[in-house]
Amino acid sequence: MNNKLGLYLHIPFCKSKCAYCDFFSGKATQSDYDGYVGELSDKIKYWSQKTDRALTSIYIGGGTPSVLGTERLCAVLNSVYDCFSVADFAEVTVEVNPESGKELDFSWLKNVGVNRISIGMQSADEEELKILGRIHSTDDVRQTVFKAKDSGIDNISLDLMLGIPLQTFDSLGQSVDFCAGLGVKHISAYLLKIEEGTGFYKNRDRLALPDEDAQAEMYLFAVDRLERLGYYQYEVSNFAKRGFESRHNSSYWTLDDYIGIGPSAHSFFGGRRFYYKRDMQGFFDNVAVDDGAGGDEKEFIMLSLRLKRGLVFDEFEKKYSKPLPDSLLKKSEKYICMGLMKNNGSSLFFTPEGFLVSNTVICDLT
Repeated sequence: MNNKLGLYLHIPFCKSKCAYCDFFSGKATQSDYDGYVGELSDKIKYWSQKTDRALTSIYIGGGTPSVLGTERLCAVLNSVYDCFSVADFAEVTVEVNPESGKELDFSWLKNVGVNRISIGMQSADEEELKILGRIHSTDDVRQTVFKAKDSGIDNISLDLMLGIPLQTFDSLGQSVDFCAGLGVKHISAYLLKIEEGTGFYKNRDRLALPDEDAQAEMYLFAVDRLERLGYYQYEVSNFAKRGFESRHNSSYWTLDDYIGIGPSAHSFFGGRRFYYKRDMQGFFDNVAVDDGAGGDEKEFIMLSLRLKRGLVFDEFEKKYSKPLPDSLLKKSEKYICMGLMKNNGSSLFFTPEGFLVSNTVICDLT
């Protein structure tokens, strides 16, 4: 059995709701923060009693975890250490918004084990930030990165959004160069999706969005520029300096166990998938919804193909005690001919162009 175990803690609070955001989050008071940290500590204790395995990664996400402030974040992590065994080499990540992140004491966070920071930058263009509803500036990003580095936390990731209304190749290139210029180790580059229930969805007919072809070109442009700057692509939307891939997020794609705590948080543990609904009271009442068995062959294939290294034939055979189906390899041949996939004899994987249509291709293959 793979002994890796991740822990995800969801912080459902933000100072303001961004126009594109579909995550479970909203405004709250300082008292709400205190109450939630207390409930989170209770649930951490509850789930720790379900296993004696050591955590190999911890990820505090949201929402905006940094709105809790330094002391509450430290209290949450101390609850984890009090209840779980944590491996010495564990990756411990906190998501940070540049506006609230610049107020954090990163030295305190480092002292309680934080060794990775993920910063929600989205763009280095001030007008694009306004369009997205972000409340930070590029200078806030710069300050937050420098503060984290000054504390000794050098493993820093920046989020970058592609296909923003009015975004151009020039502005995207400047955003990529801004990230690289700060010397961060990891960059997540996501194509903007217009989700139902968001501000962008309500105003979708009035948004000056790039068309599908332009979005595709922006993605390929970003992939090429990032790789030229030394950030190799290891997943459809993730790029890193060698050795700085997100271990926690990678566990989702390699079917490692993880426990998610918080409203809307999902888990894969003991062969089952389950989750907390997008409901604060349900979380307080500890009502987790069973989502069925996980980790079958189809799921392994789908998740493996999200990775740049793709579907490794030996890994499939070792896990399921049989070779990869010939039918899948036969189906893949047409996509190889189209330049969307490659087969090097030991693995099947997408090209950058293939990643743009990966969902459709994977559905056909599986």
